[in-house]
Amino acid sequence: MSLDLFAEQDLQQPARVERISDQAFVLRGFALPRIKELLAALDTVLLQSPLRQMQTPGGFTMSARLSSCGDWGWTTDRDGYRYSPVDPLNARPWPAMPGVFLALAEAAASAAGFENFVPDACLINSYAPGAKMSLHQDKNERSFIAPIVSVSLGLPAVFQFGGFERSDPSQRISLFHGDIVVWGGVDRLRFHGVMPIKPGHHSLLGQQRINITLRQAD
Repeated sequence: MSLDLFAEQDLQQPARVERISDQAFVLRGFALPRIKELLAALDTVLLQSPLRQMQTPGGFTMSARLSSCGDWGWTTDRDGYRYSPVDPLNARPWPAMPGVFLALAEAAASAAGFENFVPDACLINSYAPGAKMSLHQDKNERSFIAPIVSVSLGLPAVFQFGGFERSDPSQRISLFHGDIVVWGGVDRLRFHGVMPIKPGHHSLLGQQRINITLRQAD
């Protein structure tokens, strides 16, 4: 895949790279050079497939609102967690993956040591103050070879990065607007989550945190 969407100087990111495990990294500020394009593309996606609160198989309503784009979107209801090519809200295919999402994901994955990452699914989460994501594993994908690339926008969050059992101790990592977390390889199936978002106001996104998570589902 081409990175033509990025000027050469934009890919020379000023931010530092923090290793949080053997094959897991936080890329500080990596998305900042493309924030304008990211937010414009995000708006286009959400006009086609609006954010909504989904229900877990146990019957609980998730506190974060969700949407997707790409060939596959992630859904949950009483029948379970799964990927689907169709948005159940409007019975149409999910919006196409924006080029800026694809290019940023490939660049971030490469910076973390994962070459030739081409996601086919993008999960979009919106967290209002108080919303959270419980510890979980990303394991609905067909293969676990490709990494996960997770972009943070808006309000700060505390990301929990744990072990291979839910009861294992977790690191608590502060994430800010423009940070990207990449994990794969030996760390691909670690439990992770987001602690309740604290009240605040972001100059571009208001009272919310947006998380864009890119994966290879198929």
